[in-house]
Amino acid sequence: MPKLAATSPRPIRKAAQSLRWFVRAFEDQAARISEETGVAYQADHTDLARVFAEWRKAFDAQKPRDATDYPAYVGFAAGLVLRTLLQVKPVQVTGLPEGADTTNPAYYWPEGYLYVVFCLNVRGLVLETDFDGHQTPRTDLDDVRTWWSFRENVEEDSALAIAFLEHFAGEDAHWETPEIFHPDRTARIAGRFYAPNLHPLNGTVEDA
Repeated sequence: MPKLAATSPRPIRKAAQSLRWFVRAFEDQAARISEETGVAYQADHTDLARVFAEWRKAFDAQKPRDATDYPAYVGFAAGLVLRTLLQVKPVQVTGLPEGADTTNPAYYWPEGYLYVVFCLNVRGLVLETDFDGHQTPRTDLDDVRTWWSFRENVEEDSALAIAFLEHFAGEDAHWETPEIFHPDRTARIAGRFYAPNLHPLNGTVEDA
């Protein structure tokens, strides 16, 4: 499955901290999912810029000084992106394919599905290219019942998006204080990088 081409001369974790890279990568992900599912998305660029700005503020607030914590912080930072996307809601769905099966997470909650897949794919890309790591998404990522719980819980407390992304990525989630970075967050290095049901970022995203 195609991955986002890492063309930046800088580490991807650095390139991803630019608004231009963030927006292009997000739009690329939305286009890829739309192509494969038939869901039509419309993103508000002003809201995407707000997502990025709020995420950078939260990212910088807890960024660890110890470089040994950087791989673990990648997962936490991706969770912060997901939390902010769910708070700001920069995307609207403008069309679904006829007969869309709403027991499929991509159709049950198209916006949430886009946000989760984007965050998982960028998370995995950074771990793979910058830290020689991998992530193994859980099989229940396909289960609409998991998405019911995810949607209900993050509507009550958006910070739980951080824990849910850890869970989706195959890690042990910190459910009690998900909004606080725990240096013991570690990735499970096993299996494949992308789960078959995900829609990887497609094409090349240039650095700013």
